[in-house]
Formats: sequence, C-alpha cells, structure tokens
Amino acid sequence: MGPRLYQAVQNHVDLTVPLRTGAASTLKSLQLVPQGASDALVGRLSAALELISRSAPTFTRPAFGIDSITVGDREIAVTEEIAYATPFGSLLHFRKENVPEQPRVLLVAPLSGHFATLLRATARTLLQDHDVYITDWHNPRDIPLREGRFGLDDYTEHLIDFLAKLGPRPHMVAICQPSVSALAAAAIMHEDNHPSRPATLTLMAGPIDTRIQPTQVNALATSKPLAWFERNLINYVPVQCRGAYRKVYPGFLQLTAFVSMNLDRHVKQHLALADHIAKGEKDKAETIANFYDEYFAVMDLPAEFYLETVRDVFQEHLLPQGRLMHRGRAVNPGAISDMGLMTVEGENDDICSIGQTLAAQHLCTGISDDRRVHHLQTGAGHFGVFSGKRWSNEIYPQLRDFVQVNS
Repeated sequence: MGPRLYQAVQNHVDLTVPLRTGAASTLKSLQLVPQGASDALVGRLSAALELISRSAPTFTRPAFGIDSITVGDREIAVTEEIAYATPFGSLLHFRKENVPEQPRVLLVAPLSGHFATLLRATARTLLQDHDVYITDWHNPRDIPLREGRFGLDDYTEHLIDFLAKLGPRPHMVAICQPSVSALAAAAIMHEDNHPSRPATLTLMAGPIDTRIQPTQVNALATSKPLAWFERNLINYVPVQCRGAYRKVYPGFLQLTAFVSMNLDRHVKQHLALADHIAKGEKDKAETIANFYDEYFAVMDLPAEFYLETVRDVFQEHLLPQGRLMHRGRAVNPGAISDMGLMTVEGENDDICSIGQTLAAQHLCTGISDDRRVHHLQTGAGHFGVFSGKRWSNEIYPQLRDFVQVNS
C-alpha cells in the first residue's frame, strides 16, 4: 500500500460523483410515484438507488443538529458558538438561553477517524445539567501544510488551552482515545496549580494501560514495528484538497479497520436497510441510515499524531510506566490531589477492555478515596458507554452527581 493510495481513492470518489448524485436524484423522483400495483418494484428500485448513493465515504463534518433540549417540561434553545479556534481545532460551545449557571464541562472528542459529532448523543445528554463545550477537531485534509505539524503533545496542549478558556475549575470528560492526553493535561495543570485545572476528570472507555486484557485493536498495534505503520498506512493528502501533501493516516483506512472487525454485522445492517426501504418502513430505514451517515463521515489523522499515539500509548505504554513526557517534561498523575476522578468501562467493550481505563485510578495516588468513582456498565459495548439508553439512564446520572458533588 503506497503513499499515493489516498490520491487514487479521491480520484475514484470524484469520478463516481455523477453516479451517486444521479442515484440520489432518481430516488427523489421515485418518491413522487403514486402508490399502486408497482409498489414492490418501486420499493426494490428505491433500495438499490439508496445503497448506490451511499457507496462512498464523506469527508465533511455532519451538523450536530442540537437546536434545543428538553429539561423537565421546558424546551431550551441551544446555539453553537466557537469560543476559541486554532488551525487544528475549535472549542465549540453549546450555549443555552435563559438558564442559571451550571458546571462548565469540556467534552473531549477522539481524533480517531470520525468527527466530534460522533458524540452528539453524549453532548445532548450532558446539556441537561451542564454548560457544555466540545473539542471540534478539524479535518487535516483541509488544513494547509504551512500550519505545521500536530502531534500528541499538540493535542494535550490544546486541552490545556481549551480548559483555560472555560475559566476557573471546569470539568473534563474524555471519551476513548484522548483519555491519555486528558490525564496528562490534568497532571500538568495540577502540578502548576493552574487556575483552570479540572475540578473533575471523567475517563470513559479510554486506553490508559493497554497491557491489560489486550483487545484485537491493541494486538494490531503491537504486531508490527512502528516503521511498518509509517510505511504502509501513512499517505499524502490529495492535490484536490486544501491540505494537499500533508502526511496523514487517512480516515477511510481507519473506517475500513473498524468495519472489518464486525463485517457481518455491517453487511446485515445494510441488507436490513435495503429491506426496510423496499417495504416502505421509513422509520426503521431512517434509524439505520442516520447511523451510517455519521459512521461513514470520516476525517484523517495527522501522521505524527497517529504514529506517536501508536508508539507511546499502544506499543511502549509510557503513561502507566511513568515515562510519558509532555514537551520534555515528565507527566506525573500522582501530582493530582484536589480533583475528582471517575472512570467508566463497558462490560462488552471490544476496543478498550475492562481494566484499561480503571488503571488511571491506580496512577492518581494523590486523590483521596472519597473523590474516586469507578463504574463498570453491564451489557455495554464500546459505543454503549457514551451513547444509547445505558449511557442516558445508568451512566449519566452517576456522572452528573459526581460532578455536582465535586464542583
């Protein structure tokens, strides 16, 4: 797999635009056909056209679409505002109208092949009781090469800067991959007695110590030397893009890896989508379609960030061994004292297994027992930790109370 694969994929996507747009247009026309004897034929044709129109990934962030939330019997308007931005990411604020002051929460989204909108449900739930900000990472394919590199240190530095914009003692909730950077940022800020050091840190399904019950994802990261990942997975951004010639780990490769882990399930879901469309079951079809609209919206990872994450987090396990550095400075989770720490894991998580996130509790030796919470969610897979009914009904109430007690 050469460094020009991305260019070939982009060329293919561009060349097949007429096919997909034609299928989408024809599908809209079929929806105008009156009901009658040809319903079965129209349904099957509609299903085929729907799958054709979805036959390529998209590279732009979907909308969050959080215009309002319901709290009790009140409907509260929500407005998106960019509170701060760099070339690589925006601090996005979901501002609510006419509500009393609430705990400020920075929701830290992964930089792992999907946009921050993957946490839409997480943000919507948090908004019930919190003033929510989110790390809205920009797609590297849209960032000009002149803006420079973005590595693991830069990610952690962004978290420190974002927390500073939230004011004194905000709260931080990190989902999956950024748990390492979130804990590192918290440690640095507490050691410096930074006024915006987090009052609480919640780590959800994060790879703090991937030596514990390694998953298939962990095994892949350790199965090859780092040079193999650089040689086989790093590509140049296509010339059609603003970030032309930037070295990245393409999002479509990450998507392919995730899909291959559960290929049968994804095939069955698309067959079910086609079946629902053919039968005119619009609500069922829409549920599946909405999920894949999000799932197939991919973003790239800067090459240096991806390679440093593979090396430092998954291969060398620097944080749990006390060897992680931030800009030449040792990261010491034991320096944290005046902070609440909550860790959350899913019983059936096949990406970040039981014990990997809990490891943070053992590293933060300076936190008193009364400020620690660990929750193992029964029946939850990876995504179930931060979305769905188990998140809303079982995990979130504990997180809400934890934040309130430690505010």
